[in-house]
Amino acid sequence: MTAGTPAPSDTINIPVQGMTCASCVSRVEKAIRSVKGVTAASVNLATERAHVEFAPAEADPVAVAEAIRATGYEPSDTTIALKIDGMTCASCVGRVEKALKRVPGVLEANVNLATERASIRYIGGTDMVGRLIGAVEQTGYEAEALRQDNDRTDREHEAREAEISGLQRSLTIAAVLTLPVFALEMGSHFIPAIHDWVMETLGHRTSWYLQFALTTLVLFGPGLRFFRKGVPALLRRSPDMNSLVMLGTSAAYAYSVVATFLPGLLPAGMANVYYEAAAVIVTLILLGRYLEAKAKGRTSEAIKHLMGLQAKTARVLRNGQSLEIPLDQVLAGDIVQVRPGEKIPVDGEVVEGSSFVDESMITGEPVPVHKAERAEVVGGTINKTGSFTFRATRIGADTVLAQIIRMVEQAQGSKLPIQALVDRVTAWFVPAVMAAAALTFLVWLILGPEPALTFALVNAVAVLIIACPCAMGLATPTSIMVGTGRAAELGVLFRQGEALQSLKEVGVVALDKTGTLTQGRPDLTDFVTAPGVSETDALRLVAAVEARSEHPIAQAIVAAAEKRGLALPSTDSFEAVPGFGVSAMVEGRKVDVGADRFMTKLGLPIVDFAHTATRLGTEGKSPLYAAIDGRLAAIIAVADPIKPSTPEAIAALHALGLKVAMITGDNRRTAEAIARRIGIDEVLAEVLPDGKVEVVKRLRATHGKIAFVGDGINDAPALAEADIGIAIGTGTDIAIESADVVLMSGDVRGVVNAIALSKATIRNIGQNLFWAFAYNVLLIPVAAGALYPLNGILLSPIFAAGAMALSSVFVLGNALRLRGFKAPVPSAEGTAPAAHADEGAA
Repeated sequence: MTAGTPAPSDTINIPVQGMTCASCVSRVEKAIRSVKGVTAASVNLATERAHVEFAPAEADPVAVAEAIRATGYEPSDTTIALKIDGMTCASCVGRVEKALKRVPGVLEANVNLATERASIRYIGGTDMVGRLIGAVEQTGYEAEALRQDNDRTDREHEAREAEISGLQRSLTIAAVLTLPVFALEMGSHFIPAIHDWVMETLGHRTSWYLQFALTTLVLFGPGLRFFRKGVPALLRRSPDMNSLVMLGTSAAYAYSVVATFLPGLLPAGMANVYYEAAAVIVTLILLGRYLEAKAKGRTSEAIKHLMGLQAKTARVLRNGQSLEIPLDQVLAGDIVQVRPGEKIPVDGEVVEGSSFVDESMITGEPVPVHKAERAEVVGGTINKTGSFTFRATRIGADTVLAQIIRMVEQAQGSKLPIQALVDRVTAWFVPAVMAAAALTFLVWLILGPEPALTFALVNAVAVLIIACPCAMGLATPTSIMVGTGRAAELGVLFRQGEALQSLKEVGVVALDKTGTLTQGRPDLTDFVTAPGVSETDALRLVAAVEARSEHPIAQAIVAAAEKRGLALPSTDSFEAVPGFGVSAMVEGRKVDVGADRFMTKLGLPIVDFAHTATRLGTEGKSPLYAAIDGRLAAIIAVADPIKPSTPEAIAALHALGLKVAMITGDNRRTAEAIARRIGIDEVLAEVLPDGKVEVVKRLRATHGKIAFVGDGINDAPALAEADIGIAIGTGTDIAIESADVVLMSGDVRGVVNAIALSKATIRNIGQNLFWAFAYNVLLIPVAAGALYPLNGILLSPIFAAGAMALSSVFVLGNALRLRGFKAPVPSAEGTAPAAHADEGAA
């Protein structure tokens, strides 16, 4: 199968560091869209990537990178070196440099004639190296990657680990410094012994000075990150979550500093300190960030596993020598050696030797596949027993595994239609929270009881701190990441993230019969002989005659004889009678094979096989007959057998409440016989290839949204017309390119799993969004003091910080439950070693 095509040349994916909430996402998107030439931009908080599309010939990645930096975030770039062969003069250098700089995503390219090397700095995804090499080769030179300063996977893993370790260090320092502040202030209020100890040993003022010193270290040590991001965002009039934390902690800290050093500026009786609030807020939010960063790392484990399937090196034959080279130096046409137990490094065609290869990561089939000369092999699959050499045909970004990874990444980075509502809300959320905090302060200051200023400050800080745009920003993308990753483990690839939402809404699933419900090739299903006739001998003679024919039915009979190990004798006097059958002399015996009308023409009654013929007819099979030496010897049926998994898949689709339709070119009688056997609801028979689109439209008008499942070239228009096109991965490239969802194996049970996972993922997103919105809608008024007139309850800023920190962690934890999604029907998993099927997602 081919999992997808390389990303178009006018599209780049840019890693963006520093985003923490949904407001950050909308700000980065707005900045990117303002760049000339950008036609679309989508930023994903969970993957920390920006997907940017340009108008043709207007790509300007430098401008995009600068726009991102201007908003206060950092686009990540990578530097690689290419070896360039074939350059002879300065004009060659100019041509290569120009070609490299035209590739979208390239920030800088320098080519050195003396060293025959090019150094390129770029922003982009996994396919950039292949696109750079392709750009050089199009100018007439040869290129190969010499090194990559950091493998993308390792680099991102290291960046994540650095972020986690940095947060852990900051959290530890903040906690150690905050604990004494909390003990001094809150302990004095609630534990008389601590109050007495503070008064007798430190004294009231000294306690405040000590709290001031420790809180200052917390705010401008571990907490400095909030000021570094929050203040510039505020000055740009585009505040984010960091701005809310900065304002809340600064207000509590500044009020406390005035109360400590300039108490005369405050009204009598209002010289109170809130150092513990500022310090605890920073510590709790750092705790939330730390837990969030760890959980985010777990959401991308499916991609890590897929990348782990790739071999690191390859053993190639060059100039008569066997060389072990890095994977990115393998060239198309290289002869690659594979030993027992090794991973196959790239896609190719076997030229010598044979072996059995474990292809379960692609097809989901656990039984190793025999590979001999001219057989295709796929990079990332595992050689089991023998040794062989193969010619590399697809390398780098063109391999099946690389395309699968790219498809999963694209699906994980996409935005569902449901995200549009979230984006509209988060665009004004932070400014609205700041306005709510200001209003809270004014209302309490004017209408609140004494000390009004204290109440106003504490409640305004609580409003600023409790608001959590992070939860809203993470609600959708984290579920998409985990859901599509789990789908890949189950052998289901979502080529479009939108399909994840649309698939749950389908009312009918239409399946093409041949190759989807059936094996796609005719097999000998029945061979019943007359009394006294040897089945083995009759099959040997019939197969000998049919070996002279190229008809698919004849080939199925021959294949059945060969499978039984029967040696086929030679034939004489072969004759084909159009519309009736074939005849020949075999070992001196006259053998005739054909339809019932052929036997009638020969004067042979078929009444002895009437019961068998009736049974075959009810099963949708058309019988053939064989006569030997003028005597009816056997009745034969050849059919395209139903896949063993098909009946279970149809039953499971019914269990999901879906109607199931079958589209086939077979005659109605045969089609309805098959439909009865496997439980199809609606049969659309005698449909010509160009009529499938019309049938899809008709089914949509009757049942609503439709998913169409097919595998052939003639299915491509119907796959494109359907609301959701699902391609069988063992089918043609054209069908796969027209589909929204690809099943890596030919198992139709994957359709059931795709729909069930879609429902589970959208349900999970709904839970996350409900929590994120309900949390903010309910707790912001509580933090503002809405319950105070009723029962005197006020929410401390410390509890507000704890609630805010746990809100994001709850959303991430809920999304991670999708990793335990259990397939409703057990089908072979495309990447079974990574699968988790221990619990269901609610």
